[in-house]
Amino acid sequence: MAERVDVHNLGFDLVRATEHTALQAGRWVGLGDRAGADDAAAQAMMEILDTLPIDGYLMDTEARKAGYHSQRETRQRVGAGGPAMDLLVDSVDGVGLLALGRPGAISVACAAPHGAIWSPAPALYMEKIVVDREVGRALVAECMDAPAAWTLALIARMKKKAVRDLVVFVLDRPRHHTLIEEIRRAGARVQVHHDGDVAGALLAAMPGGPIDVLMGVGGALEGVLAAAAVRALGGAMLGRLVPRNDEEREAIQAAHGDHKRVYTAADMIAGEEIFFAATGVTDGMLLQGVSYAGDRATTHSLVLRGKSGVRRLIHTDHPLRESPTSSGARVLSAPAHPSP
Repeated sequence: MAERVDVHNLGFDLVRATEHTALQAGRWVGLGDRAGADDAAAQAMMEILDTLPIDGYLMDTEARKAGYHSQRETRQRVGAGGPAMDLLVDSVDGVGLLALGRPGAISVACAAPHGAIWSPAPALYMEKIVVDREVGRALVAECMDAPAAWTLALIARMKKKAVRDLVVFVLDRPRHHTLIEEIRRAGARVQVHHDGDVAGALLAAMPGGPIDVLMGVGGALEGVLAAAAVRALGGAMLGRLVPRNDEEREAIQAAHGDHKRVYTAADMIAGEEIFFAATGVTDGMLLQGVSYAGDRATTHSLVLRGKSGVRRLIHTDHPLRESPTSSGARVLSAPAHPSP
């Protein structure tokens, strides 16, 4: 059970971390070095997490899926002391987009009282459906196994739209070919994205946003991060762990019981004291990316708090000091403790 804590709006501290990470990651945009960008972003994220006024427990990491060692595995405790909080971060959601200079990469972090964030480990992938609060009350577990046309008809009815006017976010993966064809046969429009399903979930959960629903299989880590944002926005989400083989299925069964269980956002993030922050790295539908101009840079961020339901969009101007490294990349230095 999550511990009850009296904590200030930690979202303003989290956004310092995502801004700092985006500033570092932004210098890697379009260089084609996915691993280098991810390592630089992870280091930047850790630098700020260690200054936060909390006793932080860093939860499951993207490094498990990527298959390489990361600081995010070895630094499980973060913060400078304070209330016990669980944290979940993705230094760059859409690092492949960043490496190729494509739109939609963001830096993301969420926090909740210790014990509130569910870990999907050992699962690496999760099937998801995400909608906004207008549809949320009608989303039922049966949607996970129903034909796409049935679920889309339900969403259209709740939104008072024709199915043909719905826009569905789906990741561009071979596993989604059948799903994409189902959606198109139902008459809805598909936005196929190369990467970045946390951003996709945010777009689907955002009231009045450009995406009506996210569907398909993505990372389990991204699923829990998405659940935090969905809860803070008042939307709804269904998720189910997807084993890749019999060995993983048995491990999921041992850790979580029924591997076919359908989870809600509330199952993944307990309570209302939820904090979420995201900063754009490359321009996208959700947030503008980092913009550099001489010794200044600008970032665009989103900060959410579950308890109040407040959504803040923050445009920040940063002074920079930078120096070239031996590899040719440039290291940015912003004030160590920038004000929120």
